[in-house]
Amino acid sequence: MKTKRSITILTGLAAFSLIAACTPETTPTTGRSDYATYCADCHGASGKGNGPAAASLSKAPSDLTTLALRNGGTFPSLAAMGKIHGGTMGRSESAMPEFGAILDGKTVLFDAGDGIETPTPWRLVALTKYLQSIQQK
Repeated sequence: MKTKRSITILTGLAAFSLIAACTPETTPTTGRSDYATYCADCHGASGKGNGPAAASLSKAPSDLTTLALRNGGTFPSLAAMGKIHGGTMGRSESAMPEFGAILDGKTVLFDAGDGIETPTPWRLVALTKYLQSIQQK
């Protein structure tokens, strides 16, 4: 009986090991890595608007390092999130794709400065915080 139980346990461990070995290793997503994946081609690695795809666009991508400067010294979190997510209120002249479907998922409570914590996709928050970190001083 003890041998049968040991074989069952070993078989289970072997199956678990096989499944674990076949599972692709994932790198945790960060705001910086999402920026590199989704934004850098147009906005450039440093956020200046000079990415490799910028020359092919009819309108130059924004310099993302000056968002706070262009907003009176305050980083416009909600406006940035809206633009990234795709909430442009019907404005379609922008070549900026909507990333809402890609960044949606697990949410975190986020206060955009109005004192109201709102459930917001964590990847959208992380990307916005990364953009805030690259602002010119």
